Amino acid sequence: MKKTKIIFFIYQLGAGGAARTMLNILNNIDRERFTPMLVTLNYEGNYEQYLNPDITFVKLKTKRLRSAIIPLAKVIRKEQPDIVFSTIPNYNTVAILARLLSFTNAKNIVREAAFLGGDFKRNVKLFLYGRLYRFAAKVIALSNGVKDNIVQRYKINQKKIEVIYNPVDIQNIQERIQAGTIKQEHRAIFQEEAKVVITAGRLVHDKDHKTLLKAFAKLKEKMTTNKLKLVILGEGKLQEELEQLAQKLSINDEVYFMGFQENPYIYFNKADLFVLSSINEGFGHVLAEALAVGTPIVSTNCKPGATEVLQNGRYGKLTPVGNAEKLATAMYDILSLEQKRIQEIQTQGQQRAQEFDAKTIAKQYEKMFLRVMGHQPHEGKVGDDSV
Repeated sequence: MKKTKIIFFIYQLGAGGAARTMLNILNNIDRERFTPMLVTLNYEGNYEQYLNPDITFVKLKTKRLRSAIIPLAKVIRKEQPDIVFSTIPNYNTVAILARLLSFTNAKNIVREAAFLGGDFKRNVKLFLYGRLYRFAAKVIALSNGVKDNIVQRYKINQKKIEVIYNPVDIQNIQERIQAGTIKQEHRAIFQEEAKVVITAGRLVHDKDHKTLLKAFAKLKEKMTTNKLKLVILGEGKLQEELEQLAQKLSINDEVYFMGFQENPYIYFNKADLFVLSSINEGFGHVLAEALAVGTPIVSTNCKPGATEVLQNGRYGKLTPVGNAEKLATAMYDILSLEQKRIQEIQTQGQQRAQEFDAKTIAKQYEKMFLRVMGHQPHEGKVGDDSV
């Protein structure tokens, strides 16, 4: 059978969950059956160094997304791929328009990674995305909750949607834990006799670090017998505001803003607890990574992602969104457990993470790609969802 050629299009191979998903699919897809190719805008992405060298990588000569339509169309025209795969609404729009302008027989497959919508203006925009998605052969939702949201907000026929969870490269995570080292300037934080709470994510409103800081201040009041530290990995426009809040709460000496770390897993591995305080998450990629590392988890029940990844609290404590008091109590409960129970939680979490392993998820994508091309019969289930 002729190999299926796929162009993967994303803004840049940067530090976000969408980029990690692209990277994991690209690196793990079967080269005997597929020829993958990556196309981005003209940026230097943090994850480019981890892209397998056998993958053709093209950077368009523009940094503006709206200016990428014609250059991407030319690449599609030249390469004659069977499929153009993209993720996130704005990028999906560009990919569909470029494919249409290429006048080729390529098929668009678009991936939706977030739980979007809410106000009237945003819902109208999503409805318009849905009109454009009619030109796509398939829409991939990264959770069942995202699928339901796509049907509601985008007005897309649910038969066109498949659920495939985010891939987590467990082997790579373990290798990077074993080979990596904590940066010299950060080592003292993890070497002291202190309980370390860690989080990772962009410093933006939806991640709700304010509630986390307030919860950590309350945790300090509850846990007087242990020294506590809060490590925040990630960058964003709210950093200065969050630093000011930490100072106002008198916890600034125990809170460490460490920015983006190329190897966050060694930090997760050294921490006693991972906390996610998000308002909403389409999947919660970082939760799956924390499970793979074996770090106990407390998360807000940010729908739909956290409740699906943690199976309604089976693999991590869930608390109401925006409730600092209950978040602090859940953190206290985990940090107060005996070591035997912690080890049980770690083992259970790592077993759950196997369901998101990149090799497993890549196989689900492969089957979906082949079905779109008419090379494989429909099997009824992708991810956990009947389609």
